[in-house]
Amino acid sequence: MKTEITSAFIKRYRSVVRDVMLPFQWRVLNDEADITIARERKNDAGIPTEKSHALENFRIAAGRTEGEFYGMVFQDSDVYKWLEAAAYCLMQGDDPALKKKTEYVVDLIADAQEDDGYLDTFFTIKEPKHKYKRLVESHELYCAGHFMEAAVAYYEATGNQKVIETAKKLADHIYDCFGPEEGKIHGYDGHEEVEIGLLRMYHLIGEEKYLKLAEYFLLERGRHPGFFLDQVKKDDMTPVFPGMEYAPATYFQDHVPFVEAEAAAGHAVRQMYLCTAMADLAATTGNEEVKAACERLWKDITNRQMYITGGVGATVNGESFTFDYDLPNDTMYCETCAAVAMVFFSRQMLRMEDSADYADVMERSFYNCALAGMALDGEHFFYVNPLEVDPEKSDKDPGKSHVKPVRPSWLGCACCPPNLARLIASIDEYVYMVKGRDVYVNLYMASSMSDGVIRVIQETDYPYSGSIKLRVVNDGADARVALRIPGWCEKYTISAPYELKNGYAFVKCPNGETRITLDLEMKPERNYANAKVSEDAGLTAVSYGPLVYCLEGVDNGKYLHDLLLPSEEEIKTHREDDLPGGVVTLTADGIREDSPDGALYSRKKKTRTLQELKWVPYFSWGNRGENEMRVWVRES
Repeated sequence: MKTEITSAFIKRYRSVVRDVMLPFQWRVLNDEADITIARERKNDAGIPTEKSHALENFRIAAGRTEGEFYGMVFQDSDVYKWLEAAAYCLMQGDDPALKKKTEYVVDLIADAQEDDGYLDTFFTIKEPKHKYKRLVESHELYCAGHFMEAAVAYYEATGNQKVIETAKKLADHIYDCFGPEEGKIHGYDGHEEVEIGLLRMYHLIGEEKYLKLAEYFLLERGRHPGFFLDQVKKDDMTPVFPGMEYAPATYFQDHVPFVEAEAAAGHAVRQMYLCTAMADLAATTGNEEVKAACERLWKDITNRQMYITGGVGATVNGESFTFDYDLPNDTMYCETCAAVAMVFFSRQMLRMEDSADYADVMERSFYNCALAGMALDGEHFFYVNPLEVDPEKSDKDPGKSHVKPVRPSWLGCACCPPNLARLIASIDEYVYMVKGRDVYVNLYMASSMSDGVIRVIQETDYPYSGSIKLRVVNDGADARVALRIPGWCEKYTISAPYELKNGYAFVKCPNGETRITLDLEMKPERNYANAKVSEDAGLTAVSYGPLVYCLEGVDNGKYLHDLLLPSEEEIKTHREDDLPGGVVTLTADGIREDSPDGALYSRKKKTRTLQELKWVPYFSWGNRGENEMRVWVRES
């Protein structure tokens, strides 16, 4: 299936990735960018911020230069994700300059690989005697998984044989080292990811042992809760992250086998990568036990532990899930990588079962939390995506130093920027899905798809308009187009007869051409959290179609918590092309409260004055300087 994106909204982002983001990240990875690298947590001296050094680590490991490893132990993955994003850009069109850089990177990675297939610059350069001996913190398999993903994408984009041979050599080496057989390591990485990479290798090559190894890693996890600590006790390497071996088993999703898990737990990105691989495994093998577990975890996350923006991760401590309905707005985490992984998980759940609920969350996470991770200029990035921020609190409250009021140029732990780049660059893979003679339209954006027999052309100004026109050209037997009816839409019309199933409207498309118009009623809506979410009691969040909106101080003044939205007040839409990116804004007549005498505590009621409230799309906040931001507003 080939998809081409014509949406002005998406094309702008993809152009930023190709023309700005990838060149900028290339300079950063080569230590050529004149930037300040920020720590995700203000006083965490363990986060390296002098430089990236990521490509230089590969040059040292390859013997091209001399020096010491620098950066996070998983720094290699920054290069792999950059390569994967570049591969998707090359799929969209020829780019000789970018191709030259990617070929250089592929050759460099191959040169850094050891003769037996092992590939990890930290251990090759710094700790060659400790390979696979501290999996609790080493991220060796995590990095390997990201390389396999990049290799598959680059091979599919260019046909480059070296990259896939390098990846096969690595995957074969890991297969020789891990598994249930005698003489192999009976364990798994502290950070899930290799499972995703192995499954992608299997889908490309069809090598059964890659599927077998991915299945082993996934189903073995949680069956040996003492594995990580036992390894550390036998190894004398200086810890990379001191004390990590004593983190609770939930942090690594190692407390219980996945098929027995009832709720998401621990480090949010790890959990989401685990869920992504598990859903892929279920869709690939038909394993009903794994499928049931995926469905349980999905329901737990989306019904009890997910923010309205599609973000996950409620606390900075362990970057983790906490417990049901614990969704604080100004101390949360909502890491960009976790939102990206939520999109990955959603897509695999769609492969497993064609339910519009999965596409709804995929859309929510992409348009809101994920896109918010990058400034509109493509050169500044969030690690954490708050739903409420006050610059003074971020600066002076140690418990909120991870909540940034503006996006830094780069991060000491730079996993998020290239992760977002690869998602945006590959978003065409998420729009349509073909099952038999049914073409599912999962995301609405101006685009076209073709599988060689049926072609769908989609015209729309989504996400700012709910009017969608489709032209279906079918050169084969009767087919159907399945149109997703978004969960946010209460009223819709379709110009052709349809059958509704699992949130999709199925329209028959016989041989020839079929034209369909879908009109989704799109208007400003108020959203209310479950009563068990204590942080949002008495508050409302405003949305418009798939987009969540927020208030910013630049439009509404300081002390956003003093603002109230009257319960019956009309919310109006405005197209503002002069704002960054050109967006639809929302306004309503509101109220500002103030203390009459300025006392810290008073028996006098607060005064109220009228004030217009203005909302901007959440993904666009923080592009007009440092200021307050708030998603949830009090309702009077």
